Amino acid sequence: TLRYGENPHQKGIFYGNFSEAFEQLHGKEISYNNLLDIDAAVSLIADFDETALAILKHNNACGMACRDTVKEAWEAALAADPISAFGGIVVTNRPVDAEAAKAINEIFFEVIIAPDFLPDALAILSQKKNRIILKQKLIVGEVNNLMIRSALNGFLVQDRDTAVQTRQDLTVVTEKSPTEKETEDLLFANILVKHTKSNAIVLAKNKQLIASGTGQTSRVDALNQAIEKARTFKFDLQGAVMASDAFFPFPDCVEIAHKAGITAVIQPGGSIKDAESVAYCNKHGLAMVTTGIRHFKH
Repeated sequence: TLRYGENPHQKGIFYGNFSEAFEQLHGKEISYNNLLDIDAAVSLIADFDETALAILKHNNACGMACRDTVKEAWEAALAADPISAFGGIVVTNRPVDAEAAKAINEIFFEVIIAPDFLPDALAILSQKKNRIILKQKLIVGEVNNLMIRSALNGFLVQDRDTAVQTRQDLTVVTEKSPTEKETEDLLFANILVKHTKSNAIVLAKNKQLIASGTGQTSRVDALNQAIEKARTFKFDLQGAVMASDAFFPFPDCVEIAHKAGITAVIQPGGSIKDAESVAYCNKHGLAMVTTGIRHFKH
């Protein structure tokens, strides 16, 4: 039994074995909303092999980066949106050392998740009485690959979206191919957009989330939201890449992206107007790759 559900007037219960997947090292009782964010956080980080760190709010990443160390990944992730990061969920796929812990401890956040915490790091992060510190023991998707939600007078059940695209899954559809650096950023952004609420657009550069447009009813709105957010935090979009969780029904998104400085695009493809988006890219020197895999997240 949880304290309550999404809001204090709603009852909340978790059915499952939380201690099988996590060891809680410190902090207050875990809430319904914490559980939703924890699930989103570990699902996202599971798709990355290199050192990565993400900051999530309301199930969406507001900061994410791959770097050589956890501290460097934290600094790059935080830069994407230091305002939204406040009170968020921090997740990394590497043990947290004291240097990273000191940096992370400078702002308020509710939960931190990692495969381990060195003793000095744990001592630093435990200074906040209510902060939830979780040592991850299992990859959730490996033990629970089903997603279940109530709908109407029954339930919807589906497999988790565990598909991760690699270089071999990319089809270059434009005259210009992405550079090596752009390809790395496209694959990085494509994982992020998979874990972002639809309609979703992700802008990335140097394996860093620059900005995202989340949960919009129009893909154009999602893109404009991302561009505006990137500019708010003074990011240079020249040379950045764009990922879309579904195809572009019209060429308007690639036009807007190009005018903002985007140089490469990744999307599933499959629109009856794909040719118009490709033609715009060819005319203006953009590279576009398709994956054939849609990543809606409702």
